[in-house]
Amino acid sequence: MCGIVGAVAQRNITPILIEGLKRLEYRGYDSCGVALHTDGRLQRSRSTSRVAELEKQMQEVGLQGFTGIAHTRWATHGAPASHNAHPHFSPSSDNARIALVHNGIIENHDELRAELIALGYVFQSQTDTEVIAHLVDHLYTGDLFETVQQAVKRLHGAYAIAVFSREEPHRVVAARQGSPLIVGLGKGENFVASDAMALAGTTDQIIYLEEGDVVDLQLGRAWIVDVNGKQVEREVKTVHAHTGAAELGPYRHYMQKEIFEQPRVVGDTLEGVTGIMPELFGDEAYKVFKEIDRVLILACGTSYYSGLTAKYWIESIAKVPVSVEIASEYRYRDSVPNPSTLVVTISQSGETADTIAALKHARSLGMENTLTICNVATSAMVRECKLAYITRAGVEVGVASTKAFTTQLSALFLLTLSLAQVNGRLTEEEEAAHLKDMRHLPSAISAVLALEPQIMAWAEDFARKENALFLGRGMHYPIALEGALKLKEISYIHAEAYPAGELKHGPLALVTEEMPVVTIAPNDALIEKLKSNMQEVRARGGQLYVFADVDSRITSGEGVHVIRMPEHYGCLSPILHVVSLQLLAYHTALARGTDVDKPRNLAKSVTVE
Repeated sequence: MCGIVGAVAQRNITPILIEGLKRLEYRGYDSCGVALHTDGRLQRSRSTSRVAELEKQMQEVGLQGFTGIAHTRWATHGAPASHNAHPHFSPSSDNARIALVHNGIIENHDELRAELIALGYVFQSQTDTEVIAHLVDHLYTGDLFETVQQAVKRLHGAYAIAVFSREEPHRVVAARQGSPLIVGLGKGENFVASDAMALAGTTDQIIYLEEGDVVDLQLGRAWIVDVNGKQVEREVKTVHAHTGAAELGPYRHYMQKEIFEQPRVVGDTLEGVTGIMPELFGDEAYKVFKEIDRVLILACGTSYYSGLTAKYWIESIAKVPVSVEIASEYRYRDSVPNPSTLVVTISQSGETADTIAALKHARSLGMENTLTICNVATSAMVRECKLAYITRAGVEVGVASTKAFTTQLSALFLLTLSLAQVNGRLTEEEEAAHLKDMRHLPSAISAVLALEPQIMAWAEDFARKENALFLGRGMHYPIALEGALKLKEISYIHAEAYPAGELKHGPLALVTEEMPVVTIAPNDALIEKLKSNMQEVRARGGQLYVFADVDSRITSGEGVHVIRMPEHYGCLSPILHVVSLQLLAYHTALARGTDVDKPRNLAKSVTVE
């Protein structure tokens, strides 16, 4: 969500800024822009189209420069329109002195806006960001670094900002609080960006700014002060961002590519796991796992559903009580802390603002045993937690998460087994059986992907509908939730999921012959109960679309459409069933002609509350 790229160099930085924005497109955005220091004045180009269109605009007017900032915006304050797009100028005129971009939300923007209007500033946008630009201009006395340090003290909320002044060529100042920002170091040039991927191919020397840091970027130095204004040295890391990971290759969409990458990335995530041991999660893991007597999982969206699935696994196999909380709700309610809790955060990016805030809240309540399941080893979430397991999904470009979800589930199953082992609830025979099943997962997922032609035929039916129900029982109920989320995210079909036993408690009122009802039907202990729930649907004329295990004895008939899964997979069955639901959502969206990779109103990396 929102991307920043900035540079100070002795060469034309326009290609660097544009390429950086292209690498950040996966986050989702509805406008973009670039501002440059050119011939002693500030110039900019902004667009509500894609970055490629912005690039054309800049080429047409020959916009170049040695100092500049660029941005992709996902609208919060103000509609997706050119006048709301970043960078913002102050004063808002042809003779602008300050250019600024911003990720995050400024909570006291109304108060600051009123103050600045009283001082004579004219606002051209509805954004909270323009408030910061005018505030910096108002405080500016010739030293931008000192000015930004003063300005951020007035800001309440979350922000990552990058700013430069007409009066100081070859200088960009950046700051962060609650929103990620990195510095890239070059030879005689320096950079700032939302993440290292934006600078792939430009520099691999990366500094991860800490909360409250302000950085002064000039040609020969990157000077950092902390929240107290004290100069600090931050560790420089060599980060090899994967420049090829975001290439589409032979696939039609990134989502399709990422669905078909799942056999490999699940295998990569489990690579090297030759035995179950707490040390997979960090050197202190055994000590932590012995101390805890319950688990609290904090996550949002798709990651939340992976946590719900893990609750079934951990309580069933490890016999440890588990609570799963929506991160955006957790820190705003009164909860009962327990210092003996293992707090587990789950995030694809490791920068999800709500989850980071919930983690910090849990720690403030005295729960210091923290672990994250995350796809980015250098992320804020990993740095904040005592323990970590890094999934190896690679870059996930599609806004609707697919491979990140299945790798999260793979890591959470490993966590389940590790907790069980520490608690003496995992025999050698059980460990060997589970390891065998995990090693077979890539092949099993490949077999599910082979069902694509059958699922495509279903998608043609779904594309004509506006509503759908998803049903699951036990550990497949969270998978039904995830399937409904995928369908609504990218096809815009209203979809809801329920435990199948809840049908008669309300949702059955919605069922007609126009209502497709997707049912996950593994051959487990609840299969006969599920068959009864399916009969409730058929008795009301509902159309059943059933993903049934090969030995579940569910057959196609009038109003009952069945696709047979290749095999029953026991505890790991949710990982296989969700792949079929991903394919259904993808092909339904394809049939409806929606923007699969960049669905409306959504962003990939949600770095604001």
